[in-house]
Amino acid sequence: MPSIRLLPDLLINQIAAGEVIERPAAALKELLENSLDAGATEISVQLEQGGIKRLLVRDNGRGISKADLPLALLRHATSKIASLDDLQSVASMGFRGEALASMAAVAQLTLSSRAADDAHGWQVEALDGRISAPAPSSQSAGTTVDIRELYFNTPARRKFLKSEATEFAHCQEAFKRIALSRPDVSFTLQHNGRVIWQLTTGVRSEDEGVKIEEAKGDGWLRDAALKRVSALLGDEFGHAAINVSHQVAALSLQGLAALPAYSRGNRDSQYFFVNGRFVRDKVASHALRQAYQDILHHQRHPAFVLFLDLPPEQVDVNVHPAKSEVRFREAQGIHQFIFHTLQQALSVSVVTEDTDSRLAPKTPSTGLSNKPDSGFRGITSDLPTLVPFGGSGPSRMASSFINDGFSSFQQHQIPLGAAQLNASYRVWEAQSAQSAVASESTVSSDWQVASEKTAPTDHSPLTAYDSPPLGFALAQLAGVYILAQNAQGLIVV
Repeated sequence: MPSIRLLPDLLINQIAAGEVIERPAAALKELLENSLDAGATEISVQLEQGGIKRLLVRDNGRGISKADLPLALLRHATSKIASLDDLQSVASMGFRGEALASMAAVAQLTLSSRAADDAHGWQVEALDGRISAPAPSSQSAGTTVDIRELYFNTPARRKFLKSEATEFAHCQEAFKRIALSRPDVSFTLQHNGRVIWQLTTGVRSEDEGVKIEEAKGDGWLRDAALKRVSALLGDEFGHAAINVSHQVAALSLQGLAALPAYSRGNRDSQYFFVNGRFVRDKVASHALRQAYQDILHHQRHPAFVLFLDLPPEQVDVNVHPAKSEVRFREAQGIHQFIFHTLQQALSVSVVTEDTDSRLAPKTPSTGLSNKPDSGFRGITSDLPTLVPFGGSGPSRMASSFINDGFSSFQQHQIPLGAAQLNASYRVWEAQSAQSAVASESTVSSDWQVASEKTAPTDHSPLTAYDSPPLGFALAQLAGVYILAQNAQGLIVV
């Protein structure tokens, strides 16, 4: 008797399901990505018992025809790629054709769909790998996938699922990542009959159906993104965030990055997307961390929602079973682009505030609040309105890419680090002392000079009202913090 045998298809799918569908959240992620690939603009999710008992996803996408419905549940059956060339430049969220087949092998699955040109919908059911013939259904335009009793036929696997609360938390996180990536799509999440999130798009009626690729940079989409981020991550994040937007050739980085005041004790507010896909990448993580290193304590973590877009052929997404990791063709160039773009955005936020404070009328009520930290853009919560989401600040970045724009990045001006800022504040202090005897006419002319410059190397006389944003540095504490003084009191930076 031969010792090597061919495994039956059902067992193959059940083995694969353990890798592709690790838990209900993984199934939810795959179904949401399928809905987005189908062009859906409205997606609703219903969960019971953390998605273990039931997981239903309904969308208004293109739908599946009667002939294709049974094929959708077969392993390695997909409409998204047809050749190796397609795989190497894949732009869709899914492409392997494994998810639905894996779900059908380990759950009771019902797939209902109606294509736009069909008179009515059709429905198929899958149980223990057996797929029923298509039957008429009252399904509206779009697709509904109903999964019940996940891992009911593989008890050894089901016992490794966590509690209902834990599995629901994972489902919430998967839902949040998808919803953040597409502010142009409406999402609804229900758990045990209770509405958890109901997220609208805020899209103007005349813009319905506009693809997100065509609308990038449009005002309403930026507003919708800020609204979506605030709804999912909280208003505090939205108020503390600055806009990040820079493009070089076909490479762009857009999104929101929170100022250091909104730092976190963990990485729960870090969302990085590559071509719309949430990923955890070491190259990007290192670049983002470096961008914050001069302004954030090393034991704290930054918060951001950032989108990196580049040609699909420049990144390999077929690396991880869950497609949560990627491999960049020009990793060093990507690292430099992310680092310098975010570092520049963070520095511009301080420069913008400093410029505004110089231009303000010199009365005791200008530019200063009753809070001692109001001079620092990274501390106060109301100052982010100086650079609204979607706005633009002064840009000092000059960059160039060679070899198709991805192999080299040159940064011609780098913002000051903490050590340089400390030295610059002492220059401000000396200048302020020299200006104590300046006349009012001299002060007026100095205002005009100061308004034309953003760096603290302006050697024209300054008055007490022209103090730097953080006051004057006094000392460094524990090798990390800077003790500064302004007209309101002491500040620890």
